[in-house]
Amino acid sequence: MAVDTGLFQTLKERGLLYQCTDEEALKKMLESGEPIALYEGTDPTADSLHIGHCVPYAIMRRFQQAGHKVYLLMGGATACIGDPSGRSEIRKIMSKEQIQRNIDNIKSSLSIFLDFEGENKAEIVNNYDWFKDINYIDFMREIGSKFNINEMLSSEIYDNRLKEGGLSLFELGYMPMQAYDFVHLNKEKGCTLEWGGADQWANIAAGVKLARKLSFEDGKERNMVGATNPLLLTPEGKKMGKTEKGALWIDKNKISAYDFYQGVYQIPDACTLMMFSVFTDFPMDEARRLIAEDIVEAKKILCFELTKFVRGEEDAIKAKQMSENLFTEGGDDAPIFEISKNDIAGGVNICDLLCQTALAPSKSEARRLVQGGAISMSGKKITDFSQIIKESDFENDSILLKKGKKSFIKVVLTK
Repeated sequence: MAVDTGLFQTLKERGLLYQCTDEEALKKMLESGEPIALYEGTDPTADSLHIGHCVPYAIMRRFQQAGHKVYLLMGGATACIGDPSGRSEIRKIMSKEQIQRNIDNIKSSLSIFLDFEGENKAEIVNNYDWFKDINYIDFMREIGSKFNINEMLSSEIYDNRLKEGGLSLFELGYMPMQAYDFVHLNKEKGCTLEWGGADQWANIAAGVKLARKLSFEDGKERNMVGATNPLLLTPEGKKMGKTEKGALWIDKNKISAYDFYQGVYQIPDACTLMMFSVFTDFPMDEARRLIAEDIVEAKKILCFELTKFVRGEEDAIKAKQMSENLFTEGGDDAPIFEISKNDIAGGVNICDLLCQTALAPSKSEARRLVQGGAISMSGKKITDFSQIIKESDFENDSILLKKGKKSFIKVVLTK
């Protein structure tokens, strides 16, 4: 597979390279015409990913398409501690079984961004596989001795925990472990680049520093570079990935295509350009022109392109059609969902119907919507999630389901 030597320029043009321990070295790596091995690390502290988590994965996709070997590190060991970055309290300690379940669930979402088959397939590694056999005393002698506590405490990742007066020795162990990951993957997989979000800068830089110290001691050359992408932030500086409707989940079982599409539309105008930069292949000059001339039209294009990327073109088309009728209250132009009279002969539970029409992504969410008073049928609010919808409830073979103030579906009976 030929290597695309223009990747470095692409990363710069799209604003995807934020910090780098040695930008000139990275430039030489990516313009050499030779493939490199790199990795991005994630602690599986949740069972699914939302769009805010996925900026590094979208960038890893560009590396893989350019011909480079991508490894995704799942922190089965580091998740047992929990990254203290930005935390005001210690993370809940997770069981090994829960961590493994999270890893299994996340894997399916990653296939949206990366190809795990073929000649240049991405690979998943788990740092529990090498940490489980490491002797504590040996690790502290060989690795822990290379870390200066004053330097560690001066990094931003411990700021909030220090302010709260609750930083534990347990959490201090996180940085040396993540740093060692880079050294291990350099030795075992030939990784010369670690990539991550900007909030991981101190941990990534610590891996590069550790490699330099080890090289000084044993004389083995380790040419390793760390780099980060900017975070997807709101204008208020908060991490983005959630909207007033909830998280923009990648997992199709957690959110309908319609709600995903609408969630993208809700992002702050100021975030639109970065979303184009990260999740589409739109030329940046064209994206800037669209945003400057008509931000509404630009966001509609972004909604469709991002929904197509994550959910597929069929879901994107349906979500777009539904959204185009978003403000229709009369029902004549509302999106139509057809259901046969045979399927409703014995009645259908309102929660099942909400899931079938994609007004709710799951039965649990449907129950929550009903209990919260967010669902009405033909102008009457529904408050009982066990309510059965019968053929007699249909007027002229149709009913209008409404979620909140803006979401409508006309359910039509067919023979």
